Amino acid sequence: MRKQLLKSMDCNTELDMVYLAKDGRVTKRRVKVIQVGEESIRAYCYLRKSKRTFTIDNVLALVPVTRRERDVV
Repeated sequence: MRKQLLKSMDCNTELDMVYLAKDGRVTKRRVKVIQVGEESIRAYCYLRKSKRTFTIDNVLALVPVTRRERDVV
């Protein structure tokens, strides 16, 4: 998981993330990783429209966001 976070940060790509919140709720968020620490990541969260800190152990799944060529042009 950490390797995928670092790659996303280096390539400046977005990720769809399934995250377990402190209160036990599972949320899906689209993020852009800014910084990867030992236990947490700093990322821009498109759901909250702000920079947020996420605990790496609470990240349940990560999927790279792929853009179709048609969407870019």
